[in-house]
Amino acid sequence: MTEPVRLIKKYPNRRLYDTKTSAYITLGDVKDLVLKFEVFKVVDAKSAEDLTRSILLQIILEEETGGVPLFSKDLLSAFIRFYGSAMQGMLGKYLENNMKTFVDFQSKLQEQSRTMYGGDNQHMQADFWAQFLNFQQPAMQSMMNAYMDQSKKMFQQMQDQLQSQTRNMFTGFQFTGTPDKADKQP
Repeated sequence: MTEPVRLIKKYPNRRLYDTKTSAYITLGDVKDLVLKFEVFKVVDAKSAEDLTRSILLQIILEEETGGVPLFSKDLLSAFIRFYGSAMQGMLGKYLENNMKTFVDFQSKLQEQSRTMYGGDNQHMQADFWAQFLNFQQPAMQSMMNAYMDQSKKMFQQMQDQLQSQTRNMFTGFQFTGTPDKADKQP
């Protein structure tokens, strides 16, 4: 039987209250829940609005500003440029799928390392990570090629549909000819 979702309430004073432990907690405590793979939900104490994403983003911001950042400014700028674009949904799904693949690969690697060597072998893991990252470039290229092909087809279909609609719109009109040259203003 699965445990119910752990509920954390956020109050107007910005304090977080863990209903499971009946105690106030910090963002660091929420980070610990994430690291322990505990399922939780953060809600506004008054409105019950789901604030989980907002809290997770705050944790990421704290991690990024204190220590070695995971995201470069160029990568963050690229993320910002994707908001509102047609590619926003595709990028989010791509990142989510790649992160899942990355985590699955890491788990398998750790399990394989424990089985073979009775512990974590850093050298062997580095080799596997190098192989994994080398795989990413061709995979990304393949995905982008498929996206470009799909985009071309969609653009062509849109263009064909627009031409067809334009033709249908003007088929009822009778054109009497071209205007005389004298009617045109210089």
